[in-house]
Amino acid sequence: MVADSWLRRLGAGRTRNATVSRGRAVLRRRVDAVRNGSDTGQQRHLVVCGDDPLAYRMIDELMTRYRVRVTVILTSRHRGHGPQIARLPVDIVESDRLDGDAFRRAGIAKADALALVHQDDVGNIHAALQAQEVNPKLRLVIRMFNMSLGHGIRQLFSDCRVLSDAAMAAPAFVSAALGEVAPVFVRLSGRTLYVARRSQVRTGDVVCGLAVTMARGEPDLLPKEQDRADLVLAVAKGVRANGDDQAAGSTDTSELVVARNRPVSRRRGAAAARLRRWRRRPLRALSTLVSRKLRIAALALVALLVAGTAVLKVALGKSWLEAGYLAVLDALAGANADEGAPAVVKVTETVLTIVSIALIPIVTATVVDALVNARLALALGRLREPISDHVVVVGLGNVGTRVIRQLHDLGVPVVAIDKNQGARGIPVARELNIPCIIGEAHRTETLRAASVRTCRALVVVSTDDVTNLETAIQGRALQDDLRVVLRLFDGDFADRVQRAFGITSSRSVSYLAAPAFAAALLEREVIGTISVSRKVLLIAEVPVCAGSELAGAALADAGDVGEVRVIALLTDRPRTTMWDAPPQRRLKADDVLIVVATRAGLGQLLTRTGPPEPAVGADSPA
Repeated sequence: MVADSWLRRLGAGRTRNATVSRGRAVLRRRVDAVRNGSDTGQQRHLVVCGDDPLAYRMIDELMTRYRVRVTVILTSRHRGHGPQIARLPVDIVESDRLDGDAFRRAGIAKADALALVHQDDVGNIHAALQAQEVNPKLRLVIRMFNMSLGHGIRQLFSDCRVLSDAAMAAPAFVSAALGEVAPVFVRLSGRTLYVARRSQVRTGDVVCGLAVTMARGEPDLLPKEQDRADLVLAVAKGVRANGDDQAAGSTDTSELVVARNRPVSRRRGAAAARLRRWRRRPLRALSTLVSRKLRIAALALVALLVAGTAVLKVALGKSWLEAGYLAVLDALAGANADEGAPAVVKVTETVLTIVSIALIPIVTATVVDALVNARLALALGRLREPISDHVVVVGLGNVGTRVIRQLHDLGVPVVAIDKNQGARGIPVARELNIPCIIGEAHRTETLRAASVRTCRALVVVSTDDVTNLETAIQGRALQDDLRVVLRLFDGDFADRVQRAFGITSSRSVSYLAAPAFAAALLEREVIGTISVSRKVLLIAEVPVCAGSELAGAALADAGDVGEVRVIALLTDRPRTTMWDAPPQRRLKADDVLIVVATRAGLGQLLTRTGPPEPAVGADSPA
C-alpha cells in the first residue's frame, strides 16, 4: 500500500516542524501588526516575477480570491503566458532582466511580498538577493526545484518561503498511476496526518472526511455528512485497519510495527520476476537487441531455406533430414551445377545460391547489431530485457524527475523516456538504475522500446500539451486498457480529453501548486495540498486577527463559511494545540485555526478572520 511505503519517509517531519514554526513566527508578526494598529486593512501590494503557467495560475488565484494589488514583472506581454496575464487586472512591468531597475519600476520598495517563480533556481536566488537590497523587510516566496539548497537559502532572508511546485504535484501523478490515494503526509504538533481510504484506517483515527469519490462525476469535497466521505484525513499510528476493526468501530490504540522494508521487498520481487522472464522469453529479449528490419530480412531468408528444403524433398524423394542437409550445403557452400537435374531442382538450387550470398552478411549484421545495441543499452541505461507491470514516465523535467524518484522509492519498476539527452532527470535515472530511452515519445517505436504493451501505467508529464496528448493516444493504440495519466494545463480541455479519448486521469501542475504559492505570499501558512481528481484541498493555518468577524465568535462559526473543516486550534496562553476543541469555545485574537479547505473556502475564511475592511470602498473578495 502506498501509505505504508511513505511512512518510512517521515523523517522529514523535523523539517516540516521547522517550517511550521517559522510560519507561526510570521503569523505572530502579522497578528502583532494588527493589534498595534500598523495594519489598517488597506490593500496589499504583491509583486510576481514570471510568465509561465504557475505564474498565471497564482496571479489569477490572487485576483479571484483575495483583495490585493498585483504587479507582474515579465519579459514580454506577447510571449509565454504574457497575453493571458495581460488580460487580468494587474500592473505589468516588462524587463529582460530581474535587476534593481525592474524592481524599482515595480514599486518593490513599498511592496509587501515578492514571488519569484521562474524555473531557474540560481536566477531566483540572485533576484531575491537584489530585491532584499531594495527592501530588507520584503516577504519572499521562491520557487525552487532543489529543496536541499532551498532549505539552506531560507536562512539568508528574514522572511522567506521556499516552495517546489514539482514536489507538490508529483504525489498526485504517482497516485493516479498506481490507482491509489496520493501519499500526502503532514506533521503537526507531534502528530502525523495522512490521506487514506476510510476502509484502510481505524474509525478512531479519522480526523475528518475529505471527499466522496465513489459516485460518478466530480468528487464531493468536504461533505456535510462526514460519514459519507470515503477519502479521509487520519492520524498515522502504524496500525492497519481490518474488517473486524471497522465493523466494531474499534479505537484500540495498541500499535503495530509497519513493514518499512516493503519497498525493498518489492524491488527484490521485481528483480526475481525479471530474471524469470529472461529465462522464459529469450526470443523476446533478443528482439530488443536486434532491429526490426534485420529480423524481417532474417525471417525471409529462413523462409526461403525452409521452402527449398521442402522442394528438394519432393523433387528428389529424399527424407526431411537429407533434404535439409542438401539445402543448407547449397545455401552456405553454393550449389554444384548438375545439367541433368530436374528443372524444379535447378530453380531451387539457384534460389538457394542467391540466399547464400545474403545469408552470411545478414547473420554478421545481426550479431553486430545485437552487440552494439547491448552496449548502448548498458551505457545509456536503456532496457536490457523486456519487462512488464512497470510504469512508463514520459518527460524528465522537474515533475518527471520527482515522479520517477517517488515510484522508485515505492519499489515500482520504472522506465523513463525523454527526447533530450541533457534533461534534468537523466542523471537521476542513471543514479537509480532506471532504464531511460532517448527519443520522441509520441513515436510508436519509442513506446514499444519502453514495453508500453505490458506496462501498468503511462505517465506523460512533458510541458507540451499537444505532445502529451499524442503520446497518450499512441500508448492507447498499443494497449487498449492502458492506464494513462496526462499532464495538461487547461482544465476544460483536460476534462474533454478524458471523456473523448478515455484517458484515465489528467493533472495540472500549476493548478495543484498555485494556491499554496498565493497563500504563502499573503503570509498564510499552507502546510499541505491534497489532490482529489482535478480539484485541490488545502491544509492551512489561519490566524484570528483582532477586530475580525470571528474574533469573539464560537469555534463552530468558523465552519459556517462552508467548504472549511477546522481540525485543530492553536492557543497562545498556554501555547497548545487543541485537537478536540469544544464547538462553543470563543475565539481570541491570539488563536490560530488549522483547517482543511477548498480554495474558495479558504479565501472566504481569510475574509472573516482578517483585519477589518476600510470604512469606505470595501468590497468582499470574489
